[in-house]
Amino acid sequence: MAAAPPFILIGNAENRRVTLFQEALARQGLPPAHVVPWGELLSQGERLADLPDTEALVRIDSAGENWEVEKALLKRGYPDALEQGCSVLTPEAVERLPLDHGRILCPRQHHLGFLRVLSQLEAIFAEHRRWHVLQPPAAIADLFDKRITSRRYAALGVPVPEPLENITDVESLRARMREADCREVFVKVSCGSSASCLAIFRRGRSSESLVTTIEQAETGWYNSLKVRRIEEPRRVDEVLTFLLREGSQVERSIPKARLGGDFFDCRVLMVRGEPAFTVVRQSQRPITNLHLGGWRGDLADFHAVVPPNELADAMESCRTVARAHACLHVGIDLMYEEHFTGHRVLEANAFGDLLPNLWREGLTVYEWEIREALRAP
Repeated sequence: MAAAPPFILIGNAENRRVTLFQEALARQGLPPAHVVPWGELLSQGERLADLPDTEALVRIDSAGENWEVEKALLKRGYPDALEQGCSVLTPEAVERLPLDHGRILCPRQHHLGFLRVLSQLEAIFAEHRRWHVLQPPAAIADLFDKRITSRRYAALGVPVPEPLENITDVESLRARMREADCREVFVKVSCGSSASCLAIFRRGRSSESLVTTIEQAETGWYNSLKVRRIEEPRRVDEVLTFLLREGSQVERSIPKARLGGDFFDCRVLMVRGEPAFTVVRQSQRPITNLHLGGWRGDLADFHAVVPPNELADAMESCRTVARAHACLHVGIDLMYEEHFTGHRVLEANAFGDLLPNLWREGLTVYEWEIREALRAP
């Protein structure tokens, strides 16, 4: 039997995503992956380009949770950000920044830097035809733009929250909501993740409010672990102006189904186009992220309340989404509508597979992905 091809892993070497993946390889009796750190890729791209074009599986993982990498991406995105009218920091200003956990630093500029690096990776992969790339850079780029994915999925017949189009500022947002007879919308920076740079905007007859993960402080804007409500008109406008300026997906808020009286949605991890793992995310608020006060719900309780036909329809939508991206794995955020009258795909994630303490047939999430990656195409 031929030896399994080795893995090349692009990630932050100190991050638990990388260490857990290496542990999964070891448990499967496989050699460790050759790790190419994001910081090295950004400063010395030739180190990856100079690796031999021999059979290998290439896994790209998140560039997050590393301050030096974040700064490098901000610098890389500066020229493109200047043309887009979003908030910007010069490379010199970026270099002077102190580490300040949670601070929001020009998300569009950061994303544009990430897109430049993905283009660099595409060029390297084009010269290494014997590498099998598990998540092509073009697919990752699409998955990091909620505006692209929402419209693509809708065109494929997948139910998604209705987007509100042609919104450029707060006044056009209010106008579109009036035209659409819409009382509440989600406003999400299109390149954001983990509920960062997100707000729920509600228009009442005599007042407006935001529920948001953004906190304003004297030193800047922060992603907070505490979801807060804002009602003061000036601050509502400030947050919305910031989010819209950075490029946001605006979509109608859809009431979620309840599980044991609490809101819930699901992270469905698709591997090779099939649902492999599901995490139920439960919360007392519509924002269900686990780091924002949500918790993992019980799968048995979930299956007891979801009608089988609704579950089957939702999984078919997940298959359609997975087929839309040439990736080994895609993490899909899925909600069921109130009273289980339908479902909606909220978004999909290129790096949505950090799901520790889940098992299937004796395999962890990463072990399952490794097994599927090694299967013949």
